[in-house]
Amino acid sequence: MAKESMKAREVKRARLVAKYAERRAALKKIVNAGCEGTEEALAAAYEAAQKLQKLPKNASPIRKHNRCTITGRPKGYMRAFGLSRIQFREMASAGLIPGVKKASW
Repeated sequence: MAKESMKAREVKRARLVAKYAERRAALKKIVNAGCEGTEEALAAAYEAAQKLQKLPKNASPIRKHNRCTITGRPKGYMRAFGLSRIQFREMASAGLIPGVKKASW
């Protein structure tokens, strides 16, 4: 089990990412549009880049880390199920995951 503080930190990051998603997207669009534009477009892109840097670091989606929904384990995460490999194996063996059964040959 992961520490509760680590789980809470990830929840806080997810909230920040959702809160600033529109603002980040708009600023990134301005920055990317200014690359091939005129001099005033370059100035607008520069200002947008400055505003983008002033947003909180944890508002960036890249800072989120996938964790098991049950234990909070950060490693061995299976994206399709939202579980760590250990919890996946236990739940699959118990028949708790629909459509998944243990292979036998």
